[in-house]
Amino acid sequence: MEQSGTSALLQGAVQDLASDVVSALRGGDHVRLSGTGAVDDPEGSLALAAVRVLGADTLLPHVLFPVPPAPEALTAFRATVEAFPPRADAGPTVKWSHWGMSRTLARLDPPFTGSPAVQEAAEPDAGWLDEATWQVLTHQLAVLAPLAVPGEDCAVARAARRRPVDVARGFVRAVRRRDWQQAAGAGRWLTLLPEVPETLGLEAGLDFVELMGGSDPRVALQVQAARVMRAAGAFV
Repeated sequence: MEQSGTSALLQGAVQDLASDVVSALRGGDHVRLSGTGAVDDPEGSLALAAVRVLGADTLLPHVLFPVPPAPEALTAFRATVEAFPPRADAGPTVKWSHWGMSRTLARLDPPFTGSPAVQEAAEPDAGWLDEATWQVLTHQLAVLAPLAVPGEDCAVARAARRRPVDVARGFVRAVRRRDWQQAAGAGRWLTLLPEVPETLGLEAGLDFVELMGGSDPRVALQVQAARVMRAAGAFV
């Protein structure tokens, strides 16, 4: 019961944080990271655990807009990166998520680039994506949607660029299965990929995903990120 209660609290914290990010994406403003509090004990902080779940998307508005993050947001993000390095036996998406957070922190907080947390964050392997079925590829890319940002040249982005038709198929499948989080994440990638089939109707598809799944802030975050990047004409 206690574990279930903790999970519910964490889910609520993640939803609140995602809502903050969506608000910042819509207004070009700061991400507030309301409720992060002190970072003296990161492992015991529910709010910082939420930052870990949301990953690099926590500071996405400050990557897409020329608005520096608030000092407390940067401090909380940095504390999360330093406190939760992936274990040696962690799965590839966990390692890539951490890499993406370190990359974002180095971009927004240049002095952090010299810290061990960044120096040790070498780009993980992404070879498994090249051999993945289009269904698995779409699922993995949706999990790694925080890596879908303009100008990001990493192995995951390159794998996505090589298979735009497969990602488009996965987007359609996710919509049909009413998996709105996966559809939104795949749609965000498609916004940045070249040679996406025009018959896909991506813009209308994202509108539909937002309509059906927009009550979930994590879905709204992906759709809004796609819209911001689409308006900017950005590509990976």
